[in-house]
Amino acid sequence: MIMFRYDTSLVSVLVATGLLGACVASSTDSADPTASESQSITTNGVSAVLALTSDWGSGYCASVTLTNAASAPVSSWQVQLATGGSAVSQLWNGNYTTSGNNVTVAPESYNTVIAANGGTASFGFCGNGSGRPSVTSVKVTAGGTSSSSSSSSSGKSSSSSSSSSSSSSSGKASSSSSSSSSSSSSSSSSSTGGTPALAATPPMGWNNYNYFVDDFTDVTIEQAADAMVSSGLKAVGYEYINIDDSWDNTTRDAEGNLVPNPAKFPNGIAAVADYVHARGLKLGIYADRGVLTCSKYPGSYGHEAQDAALFASWGVDYVKVDNCYPNTGTEASKDRTQMGGTVDGTVPDARYLTAQQNDYTVWHNAIKAAGRPMVFSICAWWFETWEPTLGNLFRTTKDIKDNWTSFLATLDGNGGDKSRYADANYPAPGIAQYAGPGHWNDPDMLELGNAGMTDAEQQAQFSLWAVMAAPLILGNDLANMSSTTLTLLSNAEVIAVDQDPLGKQGGPISESTTLEVWAKELSGANSHAVALFNRTADAANITVTWSSLGLTGAATVRDLWAHKDLGSMATQYTANVPSHGVVMLKVVGE
Repeated sequence: MIMFRYDTSLVSVLVATGLLGACVASSTDSADPTASESQSITTNGVSAVLALTSDWGSGYCASVTLTNAASAPVSSWQVQLATGGSAVSQLWNGNYTTSGNNVTVAPESYNTVIAANGGTASFGFCGNGSGRPSVTSVKVTAGGTSSSSSSSSSGKSSSSSSSSSSSSSSGKASSSSSSSSSSSSSSSSSSTGGTPALAATPPMGWNNYNYFVDDFTDVTIEQAADAMVSSGLKAVGYEYINIDDSWDNTTRDAEGNLVPNPAKFPNGIAAVADYVHARGLKLGIYADRGVLTCSKYPGSYGHEAQDAALFASWGVDYVKVDNCYPNTGTEASKDRTQMGGTVDGTVPDARYLTAQQNDYTVWHNAIKAAGRPMVFSICAWWFETWEPTLGNLFRTTKDIKDNWTSFLATLDGNGGDKSRYADANYPAPGIAQYAGPGHWNDPDMLELGNAGMTDAEQQAQFSLWAVMAAPLILGNDLANMSSTTLTLLSNAEVIAVDQDPLGKQGGPISESTTLEVWAKELSGANSHAVALFNRTADAANITVTWSSLGLTGAATVRDLWAHKDLGSMATQYTANVPSHGVVMLKVVGE
């Protein structure tokens, strides 16, 4: 269990609202929270909930969600954090300033208003160090009249206009379950309004690289957008249309700007962004941290702020930054070969890793300063602990290929809670512990709809990516996919596992490495997703026991691919699983 250390001096939250009338503030006692619990303080119908989403000792990630239960909208808000000595390294859906151990957060313009009757606004942040944040006070301003509540020394709160009370030393506050988003899409708003944090659930979308590689134009991208809408994929949560490498000219212009290849994008990238946005979708683009991209187009080294600002001006919503040709001096050619980290047996040296972290930090800051919310996808080909503090998703493996062997290598490289799936540098529970709302391990794109794997293997990839809470980025020809592919990609029940708001990355729980049981904890009491995965050449029975899921007593079982309730089972469930196939279940303890 991830422990949430409470410090009564750490956080104060100020909310400005258009509400009139007296302020009623309250605070109730609860046990010290963990990552599965939240702290909440409410005043004048507006609650502020801080939840720790990840904790790896030397750092953490957290979210703050403001919910307006009142009948009038909130017009603006501000959050003040005191970090207890940790340093905030990343924040999304807001802007922040730092003064000593204090951090003041103001919302982005799109995230300012909180709708009435349940509307929400939220932001997420990550920090380095041992200190951990907690909520101690909320201040509400109404038409020049301010009111606030915070925990008093007795653990009770008082209420009045322009008043406040202080936290008890026992560190107890009200608790409730919270997450950055409960929608099926990684950046869509709740039905009552508000804007959740970027990538609050794993991003879903499409990228041209796996199928088209370098052979694409604006027509290719626009056809993919049209197909995503007409096929119904948009309706089940896919939203990003991502352009990969080789979209630009081989040289920058006189001002140092990247220039779209006029043969591929005669009307520029902004026109494509407009086309994509008009269909209710979002546009992604590709860059590289080095002096060249992997296809040897201009890299962004030394131009990060310029490129991020250019992308923002075009209306880009998602930026993938690759790892080729770094500017690390005379050993650049050696660095180019250091592509897989410990995943493929190559361990980069300290000089390389320092330069890599520095380059991606510069990119993170450039995106933050660009003035537009853009998902940051780090494509560094292996995992490092600094990546969750900078990126919204981060590649943990080499590029996936369209075959069974590559699928297994990518699956294993993305980590789990068994040491055989964990990078040697990150023992059990491996890199899964670093995933959560706003920051996801990325085992690369899906190969569903391409020709290299069987239908059973493709179904297995989709299922296991969902269990791992992986980004669901398609890599096929959307405009010409089969009905079988569309059925696989649009299974709303499997997608719901991937997009579950609890944000836990699942992994293997069985001792067998060939007839495997994978499991993921879901939101909702005693709820788990289970994938029974058969790596062997023959069909075989695989059993999941309720005790392995931490359940006692009977449990109900639903087959997510058959869309069928299987009833209540006393202690376990056994299924016959086809070769290279999967049976996907939802198990709920009674």
